[in-house]
Amino acid sequence: MDSLKRKIRSYTKVSDEDLTYGLQFYKERTFKKGEFIIKPSQYVNYFYFLEKGCVCYYTEDDLGLHVMEFFTDNTFFTDLYAYIEGVPAENYIKATENCTVKMILKKDVLKSYNYSHDLERFGRISMQEAFVKIFQKTNDLKTLSNQERYIKLLNKRPDLFQRVPQYLIASYLGLTPVGLSKIRKRLTEQS
Repeated sequence: MDSLKRKIRSYTKVSDEDLTYGLQFYKERTFKKGEFIIKPSQYVNYFYFLEKGCVCYYTEDDLGLHVMEFFTDNTFFTDLYAYIEGVPAENYIKATENCTVKMILKKDVLKSYNYSHDLERFGRISMQEAFVKIFQKTNDLKTLSNQERYIKLLNKRPDLFQRVPQYLIASYLGLTPVGLSKIRKRLTEQS
């Protein structure tokens, strides 16, 4: 729970009493590599804190798999749209490594928000952060070249290249595996 406490306090100051109240609702669960955390048509009743591991948030259609995000150690995650709107998920969240997760039911999140203004503030700021990430990724896909997106990811999250298969990274960047390979080859030749 120490990493969860630190993460919550990284968003806002929370008294020990309020934090203890909020943390009582979190349950720990492990997911094995390849196990689904969320699948389409499932209602999303939990907000998750990924204590350790890596998960992939993606959708799938006739054209294949489309990675929207990777969540790694010490990160909050869920299928935000399904969670907020109370509708079935349309996307997948799958463990790409063995994961240790703390999870809290939506009704318990709301209880903690009603109990403490500081816990509610934490929730608001963490949701804002999630929306900013979504906006930034959408903007990057529109404004950066394939190579610029690759370099940005390599600089910001180099650990992903050791943690997830290259075809998932290619999908996340909006590339084919062949396109990613060409960029990597070109950059290697330039150095």
